Amino acid sequence: MNKNGENLNEEQQEQLLFMMLVQQHQQIAMMGLGKIQNPATQEMEKDLSSAKYAIDTLSMLKKFTKGNLSKEADGYLEQTLTNLRLNYAEESKKAKNADTSDKNE
Repeated sequence: MNKNGENLNEEQQEQLLFMMLVQQHQQIAMMGLGKIQNPATQEMEKDLSSAKYAIDTLSMLKKFTKGNLSKEADGYLEQTLTNLRLNYAEESKKAKNADTSDKNE
């Protein structure tokens, strides 16, 4: 098997493409959470609204694919969403605490 999936059957190729789609949204969310660098700017940029949009997109994808994913793909999507939601909650709390401390100064 090569990395383009040329030796995979159609179902395996579709599963690989689905997982790549999930991974793209995961990376967008992680950039928005300030957890990984933006490859275009090489900067750590926090944009919680961008992260939330990516997480909401994956949530919608989970809703619309319910019952149609392989066990592996469903597990990957669920694990990704759980990880992103926990990171989003952590970063939102940090932002809220920073806003509160700024107002008290």
